[in-house]
Amino acid sequence: MAREENLLTLGETLGLELELEAQERAVGPFRADILCKDISTNAWVLIENQLERTDHSHLGQLLTYASGLEAVTIVWIAARFTEEHRSTLDWLNRITDETFRFFGVEVELWRIGESPAAPRFNIVSKPNNWNKLVTQAARAIDEVELTGTKALQLAYWSALGSVLMAKGGPLARERKPQPQSWMSYSIGRSGFGVNAAMVRPKRQVRAELYISNADAKAFFHLLHEQKSEIESELGYALDWDELPEGRDTRISTPLNEIDPEDRADWPRQHDWLAARLNEFYRVFVNRVKGLDASAWHPEDAPEAQGPVV
Repeated sequence: MAREENLLTLGETLGLELELEAQERAVGPFRADILCKDISTNAWVLIENQLERTDHSHLGQLLTYASGLEAVTIVWIAARFTEEHRSTLDWLNRITDETFRFFGVEVELWRIGESPAAPRFNIVSKPNNWNKLVTQAARAIDEVELTGTKALQLAYWSALGSVLMAKGGPLARERKPQPQSWMSYSIGRSGFGVNAAMVRPKRQVRAELYISNADAKAFFHLLHEQKSEIESELGYALDWDELPEGRDTRISTPLNEIDPEDRADWPRQHDWLAARLNEFYRVFVNRVKGLDASAWHPEDAPEAQGPVV
């Protein structure tokens, strides 16, 4: 369950962006199965696995873990939920405030042809008005209190999210927008994001694969070795920026000579961004999952000075 692809599938089902923090985390005399962060809110998410029908013992453990970890989102996964345990989660969602959320999820294994079995998650209990809360998450920040720039950013990314949902591609998932100059979407591996970025001084927006972890330089060069194949699949050239001033790296394509403040032009900008983001996801997702930093030998690579071409 803690594998990145399984957490990605679970997160997409729940409307969360999950990043693994720990497994078998000690909570007093007990050990919690999986502890995650929701990277969109930086809040704790506790996942308790059960391979059979739900029972009282696991319910008690789950509440003990939640209390010990002060987790705000608790996900109980089982092969089958009894009616009394589903009703208990519904009751907990009714009596607690919105800072505590309880999910009950049944898991199935599906196989298509000869492909490996993959989990399918079905929500049997969720917080009250969860779908409404997710779709309206952007309104959690009072736009009246934001500066003009922050209000613009929040509205811009909220509108982009609506376009991504309408297009129905791999990034058609609920994502809470933030009042900042970028939006990041998970690609199924920690330290990588398919991002949309707004660069107002350059009158530019761009789609990018952003790599931010200790092995960012190695991963960047391993991807750069596939430059011809990647750009051929996309049908356009990319900007390859090693960003020598820090550890991060970026692979991107820009839309230039635009004004993010021109709301009348937002449909064109958002259509372009949505298409590029979905294309980036499709081209990079399997490549990113297959990267192995130990396969890169820096002594064989030319010294980078900014953009790599």
